[in-house]
Amino acid sequence: MLTLKNISKSYPGTKNALNGVSLTIPRGEIVGLFGENGAGKTTLMKCILGLHRFRGEITLDGQPVGRANIEKFSFATSEHSFFPLLTAKAHREFYGDHFPAFRGKRFDALMEFFDLPMGKKVGSFSTGQKNQFEVILALSQGADYILMDEPFAGNDVFNREDFYKVLLGILEPNETVLLSTHLLEEVSSFIGRALLLNKGKLVADASLLELEEEGKDLMTFVKEAYRYKADRVFQALGKLTDSPED
Repeated sequence: MLTLKNISKSYPGTKNALNGVSLTIPRGEIVGLFGENGAGKTTLMKCILGLHRFRGEITLDGQPVGRANIEKFSFATSEHSFFPLLTAKAHREFYGDHFPAFRGKRFDALMEFFDLPMGKKVGSFSTGQKNQFEVILALSQGADYILMDEPFAGNDVFNREDFYKVLLGILEPNETVLLSTHLLEEVSSFIGRALLLNKGKLVADASLLELEEEGKDLMTFVKEAYRYKADRVFQALGKLTDSPED
């Protein structure tokens, strides 16, 4: 069980990027993390991974996240964490040597699925290929908690759709995915839970099953939580098209 208690994080000269976020994420969930740009999604993930200092407490099975258990987490980020001068094959060997639970067969299968070359330096991949490789490493590390921050940037809709199906097929019961994305409608069919951040605060937390029982889809849930004003575009256009004053 991953537990966050009253997590707050501020940057110099700014308001809190996170403000008292508390939640628990059991193993075996696929969780969507949603919010506008600047809502705190990336900051929250980096706090979980110990990449940011923060106020509050983050524990895994009652123990602080640190060197003793950090291998239970992996991270796929569009900022990229691979070694650009190494080939994919060299990454496989490195991860196999340094992560006891590394899933070599999964790595090979995903490389084949994305049709990525094993003998080419990863830094020479296209943007979409780099993001695919980042996801492959995160899924193959052998972690219990797989954090993904906008992992599908640069990938076409068909690649993304096929990947969602593969993801559902390969995850084991103890594996948990925390996925930050703006592609709400695309992921609504396979996530089981939605978390919504707004200005650093957790403003909504619901299971997709609960939403379905209430007759709501994910987009409706997000709009209600954000108190989205449906007429904001109409009002803006009205102001822009007003006749100039004499």
